[in-house]
Amino acid sequence: MMHVRVRYAIMPLLALLLAACGSAAGPASTAERQHDGARVNPTPNGKGPVMPRYSKSGYDITPWTDEQIAAVRARLTPAQAKIAFDAATEAPFCGLYTDTTEPGIYVSVVSGLPLFRSTAKFHSGSGWASFFEPFDPDHVIERADRSHGMVRTEILDARSGAHLGHVFDDGPPPTGKRYCLNSDALAFIPASQSLPPESRPVAAETAYFAGGCFWGVEDHFARLPGVIDAVSGYMGGHTANPTYQDVCGDETGHAETVKVVYDPARMTYADLLKAFFAMHDPTTVDRQGPDVGTQYRSVIFAATPEQAAEARAYIERLQAAGQYGKRRIVTQVEMAPTFYEAEAYHQDYHAKHGGSCRL
Repeated sequence: MMHVRVRYAIMPLLALLLAACGSAAGPASTAERQHDGARVNPTPNGKGPVMPRYSKSGYDITPWTDEQIAAVRARLTPAQAKIAFDAATEAPFCGLYTDTTEPGIYVSVVSGLPLFRSTAKFHSGSGWASFFEPFDPDHVIERADRSHGMVRTEILDARSGAHLGHVFDDGPPPTGKRYCLNSDALAFIPASQSLPPESRPVAAETAYFAGGCFWGVEDHFARLPGVIDAVSGYMGGHTANPTYQDVCGDETGHAETVKVVYDPARMTYADLLKAFFAMHDPTTVDRQGPDVGTQYRSVIFAATPEQAAEARAYIERLQAAGQYGKRRIVTQVEMAPTFYEAEAYHQDYHAKHGGSCRL
């Protein structure tokens, strides 16, 4: 799909169509198409395992393997496959979804990942389905496209790497963007219908751990495959809505705690327990290294009775195995009270500023 500025009063009809959104003449040759980075299947070399990735809205956007793509490709129509994997463009004003207005969600025809809501759709007059913002920015990859002698921004399905169209800076408020989509790159799910499994967010679970400064605990958990989100906060005290200054005064009873949202299909609660005991010293009372105070105590706040039972059994096994020699594990296991999210400047602290907290 294309966007060019008209510099001359007279232009051939083909050039006008190209300026609107894209070429209907089919994909450019390999020599003509030049992109910054891999276009289809953004996995390392297209092979091997990759670190699971999740969007801000909780969807699994781990790049697909060649095998996953091949399995889906077999069910696509020739037109859909040509657009998805050869970056072809359908003829203008011919797409199924060019002018649709029915409420619902537009998903990738390849992976099922939600891409755009009908509420973000508008009539651009370009001849292709147009939207001013994506369902989730993490679901759409943007890549430089230097085909046809110009530089444009191509958009791809973040999960499968399939070609979708292009995005331009001539859209309506509030974003000023025009995401120009091939209808054959999309499937539409009406608001009256349930989303299929591949178009739903991960059925995530939550766990809470306190083991010293939450900067380090959050950083460690955030790096684990299968962890969707790790958030620093406060738990276990007697004051509502505590601030960092309140907690540091060691008078509210709160512990610096990390809320871990994880994908049970990729990471078990047992895996989280193993990681927790590896990232801190569970044998020191109210301290971790130089940090001293009840806010630095070792606590597992169980979200369910099953988590509490599993945590206590795990601690018993560690103690019986002599994992810490003669030292006693002092980690407490309590049912989770209210979690209070910490101030914004505490979130992703090491990711933003570097450094780490290790034993």
